[in-house]
Amino acid sequence: MKDFVITNVEKIYCGRVVDLSVETIQYPDGSGAKREVVRHPGAVAVVPLLSPHEVILIRQFRYCAGAVLWEIPAGTLERGEDPTECAHRELIEEVGYRAREMERLCAFYTSPGFCNEFLHVFAARNLEPAKAELDKDEQIEAHPVALSEAFRKIDAGEIVDAKTIIGLLKIRQRLQETT
Repeated sequence: MKDFVITNVEKIYCGRVVDLSVETIQYPDGSGAKREVVRHPGAVAVVPLLSPHEVILIRQFRYCAGAVLWEIPAGTLERGEDPTECAHRELIEEVGYRAREMERLCAFYTSPGFCNEFLHVFAARNLEPAKAELDKDEQIEAHPVALSEAFRKIDAGEIVDAKTIIGLLKIRQRLQETT
């Protein structure tokens, strides 16, 4: 497939986490289109393993979903930050654990039809307690959950967060590969 050319970028909003623009593109055949684009610095998500059979999940209110969701810890990359370092930081901040081992499981675009957010998913193993350091605007509860219960929650529609579902499925795959 041939490349397109960006012919105009109209910045609509520049925020703390995302920027929004309307971008005009021209295809090789001369036709054009306008795209509403959300620019995001990227993020990480972490599956904290207490044991091969137990993870830590968090519960937090998500305004856009209008609900309290079950999730794995996650956070936004700071400018120039290494994803592995960000994963370590978020694990301490959100659940109060340090990981002696952080393994990359996968990475993906969260919604490439309109957003460039690229999310890196890690498994955190050999955990040791640390002091949680929640951001001022975060209200998070951390819960140890058996992996079997986490998969039951996915099947029952109780876990509906995509990064969490992907992270849990990837950790199940990884654990099956090592047994």
